Amino acid sequence: MPQNFILQKWAVWPPLHADAGQGPANQNALLAKVPSLLKRRLTPLAKTVFCAANQCLDDGHFLPMVFSSTHGELGKSFGMMEMLATGEEISPTAFSLSVHNAIAGLFSMVWGNKLQCTVVAPGEEGLAAGFIEALGLLQEGAEQVLLVFYDEPLVAFYPAAPFKLSTDKCCALALCLAKTGAGQGMALSLSAMTGDDGEQPVQLEAFTRFLAGSSARLVLKTPRHSWHWKKNVQAD
Repeated sequence: MPQNFILQKWAVWPPLHADAGQGPANQNALLAKVPSLLKRRLTPLAKTVFCAANQCLDDGHFLPMVFSSTHGELGKSFGMMEMLATGEEISPTAFSLSVHNAIAGLFSMVWGNKLQCTVVAPGEEGLAAGFIEALGLLQEGAEQVLLVFYDEPLVAFYPAAPFKLSTDKCCALALCLAKTGAGQGMALSLSAMTGDDGEQPVQLEAFTRFLAGSSARLVLKTPRHSWHWKKNVQAD
């Protein structure tokens, strides 16, 4: 049974050059709310997430949030493992900023959002796992949910080929979803068709092109089934 929802806002970082709706957003302006001391500690992936998510939030308006990343800060974690292998010590702060929910926690702190925040590692289900979590929150009564997807290229130590597990660039996509209201009506459904369109890092680019383009449908296949997104008639 299709799950209907409203896409009220979306933003991708780095911005799409072909999408005039994204505009010439400036990273410094998008990160202006981040304290200087913390900003220096943010990884490129964390800054990418902050820049995308900031564009989907209104000041003083807090939302439950869902963050989805296949690998998280794996590059940072790998760097610390290399330090340990050579006998170097790592700081507790460095470790705490490398765990899978670190970026979501930092974002909640900076924006003062005390509402529910969930972080998922989606595996072969790809983007659908984050959508299922976000749509579940809407069904439970949330008026809006901020859904953020993000990933960066795997470090060379982890051979991804021939599996579709990695991407060639750091990217974050933020979406503000609602059950009713103004915005782009959409539906998510499941079918028995199987295939392999890769995990979230690969799917992220395809889904962003779908949002920015004129196509009304997107199908992302997994080894077990397929997920279908459909753009419906514009909501009132």
